[in-house]
Amino acid sequence: MNYKDKRILVTGGAGFIGSEVVSQLLKKNAMVTVLDNFSSGKRQYLKNNKKNLKIIKGDITDEKIVSRSVKDQEYVIHLAALPFIPDSFYYPADFFNVNTTGSVNLLWKSIQSKTVSRFVHISTSEVYGSAQHVPMDENHPTAPHSTYAVSKLAGDRVAFTLHKENGFPVVIIRPFNSYGPQYTQPYIIPEIMNQLLNGNKELMLGNVDATRDFTFVSDTANAIIRSLDSKKAIGEIINVGSSNEISIRDLAFKISKIAKKKIKIRYDESRERPYDVNRLVCNNDKAQKILNWKPTITMDQGLKKLFQWAIKNRITFEAPFKRFYYKNSKSVSYTHLTLTTTPYV
Repeated sequence: MNYKDKRILVTGGAGFIGSEVVSQLLKKNAMVTVLDNFSSGKRQYLKNNKKNLKIIKGDITDEKIVSRSVKDQEYVIHLAALPFIPDSFYYPADFFNVNTTGSVNLLWKSIQSKTVSRFVHISTSEVYGSAQHVPMDENHPTAPHSTYAVSKLAGDRVAFTLHKENGFPVVIIRPFNSYGPQYTQPYIIPEIMNQLLNGNKELMLGNVDATRDFTFVSDTANAIIRSLDSKKAIGEIINVGSSNEISIRDLAFKISKIAKKKIKIRYDESRERPYDVNRLVCNNDKAQKILNWKPTITMDQGLKKLFQWAIKNRITFEAPFKRFYYKNSKSVSYTHLTLTTTPYV
């Protein structure tokens, strides 16, 4: 598809995956509008292109702002969410308000706009829970292990139901774990890198036997953009992942090798999830078939790129309860959650 002058709304466009989606769309000369409340997204992650980029600061739970944002848009890519799983253990209502009700709001306003010709809803592999068989295709049972995952699955079901009820063209993309520059949460890979860059010879980690499937963020973004163009994608759920599995233990040693540091791993029980996902491995056959997509960056290549970026851009994170959504909430002790070691999407 020729994206020149196509009007595309990207919610959460200042976030980790969202900012990469925006960057790629701008390179294709699309007219991009970003809707973001900047609770975790960063303005500096957005390219300063005044001609093709419009930024609206606001929340997907705000009906007026959403109505203004979707006006005259041709496509919507919905990435905005509360994404950090440990937060959901303490603020479940907030997660449902944003990830479910906010998604309903955006979907319904997009339907009412009469201009949106495709809605790409970004889900997560977390909705599957731990793998019951591998690799995990789109027919794998959904058994969420966190309030975050339940809230995302509810958003998926609403998106699919509104598609069926209204004939509204929806695509549901389920990325497995993404990694790369411009991260906005203390996910496992930047957490390991931060510990190494802080000079730690012992890495404090939780469940190192858990396995994940990692995809470099530019590949994830490319799959999302490809879903705008494929007619076969409408009404489909499509997994996006590398189909390669690695344990957190092996990941830590792989990163330490790139950093040229010898390490030991020390188990820290406080870094375990209450109800952990032990295994995630993507079957990306459907993405290859429908989107003509497959990853182009190997894990070794991606980790080297990210490590160089991390050296130049040291990112620190506030305790979760100090963040945007919780600034008016009663303080809760998050000491055991501020440096999580389980990877999140």
